[in-house]
Amino acid sequence: MKTWRQTPVPQLPGSAGPVRLFDTRLRDTVEIPTAPEQSMYVCGITPYDATHLGHASTYLAFDLLNRVWRDAGSTVAYVQNTTDVDDPLLERADATGVDWRTLAHQQIDLFQSDMEALRVLAPDHYVGAVESIPWIVPEVERLLAEGLAYQLAGAEGEPDSDVYYDVTEATRRADAPEAWRLGDVSHLTVAEMIELFGERGGDPDRPGKHSPLDPILWREARLGEPHWDGGTLGPGRPGWHIECTVIAQKFLPAPFTVQGGGSDLAFPHHEMGAGHAWSLHHVPLARHFAHTGMVGLDGEKMSKSRGNLVIVSTLRAAGVEPAAIRLAVLANHYRSDWEWTGELLDASVQRLETWRHAVTRALPGSAEPLLGEIRGALTDDLDAPRALAAVDKWAEDALAGSAASADDGALVAAAVDALLGIDLG
Repeated sequence: MKTWRQTPVPQLPGSAGPVRLFDTRLRDTVEIPTAPEQSMYVCGITPYDATHLGHASTYLAFDLLNRVWRDAGSTVAYVQNTTDVDDPLLERADATGVDWRTLAHQQIDLFQSDMEALRVLAPDHYVGAVESIPWIVPEVERLLAEGLAYQLAGAEGEPDSDVYYDVTEATRRADAPEAWRLGDVSHLTVAEMIELFGERGGDPDRPGKHSPLDPILWREARLGEPHWDGGTLGPGRPGWHIECTVIAQKFLPAPFTVQGGGSDLAFPHHEMGAGHAWSLHHVPLARHFAHTGMVGLDGEKMSKSRGNLVIVSTLRAAGVEPAAIRLAVLANHYRSDWEWTGELLDASVQRLETWRHAVTRALPGSAEPLLGEIRGALTDDLDAPRALAAVDKWAEDALAGSAASADDGALVAAAVDALLGIDLG
């Protein structure tokens, strides 16, 4: 599947240092050593509706990581998936009378248009669940053969060949310090996991499962549902978690550097993905797991199911400059839960105007210290609010001064572009 058009990134003098990042699995902020190559997988959308600011917040956060790594001189291998066949997509297609493939293509195109407008650096590989099925089938067959998965007989009238991952058996076989054990990523109790599993696409109450927390690996074909050749598994389609694991392990090193996503993906999605990876290849999925906070509107988490959404394309259509949307998101630390308001957007529009005016009046010798401050903020757990505050102070001083340096203005514009993704031109 094609990705979106790549945004050019200016080259800056010097380089960023190592990034310190909060690791959900380790429950601590850790330093990721500078290296010639870094790698990142960020879970993508299920394309049944337009990109909202909760999505944008996640992709902008990991875009900062991508930019800081590049500024440090690293080559970054970046992969993102799109879940272009899944129950929510099929349900929306059925409700609207639109073919599910058409709906997926429409929403993927809109998502990519939003990402390009927000100047999110494009992934090297943008991979759909459907195209990954030929890679997934042999991996599920392997888990079955090794006793780490099982087929579950259906109720009367239901298929008898759904395949589930056995989390209990996988945990029992954890015979190395780095081996995955249930709860390693999320650190939740079993009771907490069961509650969330049901809320986030799992089926803890299905009779016959070895554990309520066993996730589906292969869903046997049902009447009226799309399905694909599953080899010895029979016709069907893959489960959500195994899709991302197989895509990541096909295109990235094992383990890759950072697994990213929203905090609602830590369990079950990243937890189960880590288990699948270890069971398949006895190598951790990722060295680090990082998660973004939730974005709210009117006191509730922004979500498609609630319908309380602020849509990026709607803001763009109303004439809001994408750079202002990006600034509004970056005004909040990526790990915080925060609320979208009109006042936040208004402040970001004003901030953008101020910065653009200030680069024409940059004080001589002011650019390099600011570049150091931005780098220092972003390498400290992607502290974008601190970076924005540094630019605000620089702009205030520039607008209060009398002398101006075109060279300093150009360097500040390049730094804000390369590191924060904001075009001040």
